[in-house]
Amino acid sequence: MADLNKLTISEAKAGLRDKKFSSVELTRDCFTEIKKRDKDLNAFVCLTEEEAIKSAENFDKKMQANEKLSDLAGIPVGVKDIYNTKGIKTTCCSPILKYFVPPYDASVITRLKENGMVMVGKTNMDEFACGASTEYSCFGVTKNPYDLDRVAGGSSGGSAAALAADMCLYSLGTDTGGSIRQPASFCGVYGMKVTYGRVSRSGVTAMASSWDTIGPFAKCPDDVADILQVIAGSDGYDSTTPNVDVPNYADFLKGDVKGLRIGLPKEYFGDGIEDETAGVVREQVKLLEKAGAHVEEISLPMTKYAVAVYYITMPAELSANLERFDAIRYGKAPSNDPEELVDYYFKARGEGFGDEIKRRIMIGTYVLSAGYYDAYYKKAQRVRTLIIEDFNKAFEKVDVLIGPVSPFPSFKVGELADDPLAMYMADALTIPASSAGLPSLACPAGMSKNGLPIGLQVIAPQFEEGRCIQVAKVLEGLK
Repeated sequence: MADLNKLTISEAKAGLRDKKFSSVELTRDCFTEIKKRDKDLNAFVCLTEEEAIKSAENFDKKMQANEKLSDLAGIPVGVKDIYNTKGIKTTCCSPILKYFVPPYDASVITRLKENGMVMVGKTNMDEFACGASTEYSCFGVTKNPYDLDRVAGGSSGGSAAALAADMCLYSLGTDTGGSIRQPASFCGVYGMKVTYGRVSRSGVTAMASSWDTIGPFAKCPDDVADILQVIAGSDGYDSTTPNVDVPNYADFLKGDVKGLRIGLPKEYFGDGIEDETAGVVREQVKLLEKAGAHVEEISLPMTKYAVAVYYITMPAELSANLERFDAIRYGKAPSNDPEELVDYYFKARGEGFGDEIKRRIMIGTYVLSAGYYDAYYKKAQRVRTLIIEDFNKAFEKVDVLIGPVSPFPSFKVGELADDPLAMYMADALTIPASSAGLPSLACPAGMSKNGLPIGLQVIAPQFEEGRCIQVAKVLEGLK
């Protein structure tokens, strides 16, 4: 069979079990596509072909022996370069970690290995996951598969582009303020931001610890369910993962939307949202209404403060988390060895951190400093509580919320690079759900007149990822 790399997980696992093709053949097709397309896209920063083929061969042997195997076994995956992978470089796409090889795996990688993971490589990202375009990477910009003049989104742009270009069958990213959902929207794939704590963050380099989440990119809702089934759940290495049962996500693929109460936050369709984007999303909601859902407009009045809350609290947490990177315990030593320790720090971090990281560290250190902590960080956390209360009130009236992922489709490379505030606004519609630790699934909704993907997001109460999957599956069937 040709073009096996274009299959979904569901299609591939059926073919593998029926022995129509092998995992080695499937994996080789992915590498053929990588070698053909990645020179233009720059989605991968490190390929692991030898390890992937060995893993695929191991799967094929077990399959020939008729062993019972996981749904993800033998399926090629791309992994964001922020997950620790034992013996394989994990750089966070930062100069300071450009040659770092971790001695252990992230918990999610361990789970996937136990389930027969075939990792084709590590994917590009904004440095330390700080960005909305994958332009802030020491390995260069990742381009959008639909238009090479445009960005793939960020910070998980490499994972989204790799999947959209059929260079793997699923991929992993991280979402702090929108870093899975926004690139998924820009690249026309599904991207799941889970409930805070639903998936272990152990072994994934921290950006903002009270915001970070781990999640998948996939080609269809069925694949989202398969991936979550493996990676979700509590972990002794991550105290923020509560002991909440993991449901059978496949059950949600069988549901309908009759009687489902859908809320449309008016703030998600107002000022700053392109008419075309809002229109595409509304058309999808009309399909759900025809399928039996009840739709009503609601208000989330604190939405307008979410970006400000995020860009106060997130840099503060980032500043604290990146303090460890001093080029003594972690990181690349400076080119010259200064005489004084303070000069050593200045030189190491000056060379090792990019401009966007330095900007966020300075903001974060400032808001945590004496005299400003109460005025900024503490006040922002209080407003974050009000955003959470907004969502709690909304979910007393509705079952899910739907709105655009981004105010606009993918923008051109360099278009917002010199305007940090404009870049930050690209996350205006994804940050609110992140503030409240809610699950949100980005789904392909349609195309712009310029041929660019437009996505919608389905937001549900905490630990109700299944509702998001259910709505996405119904929408997939209505197209």
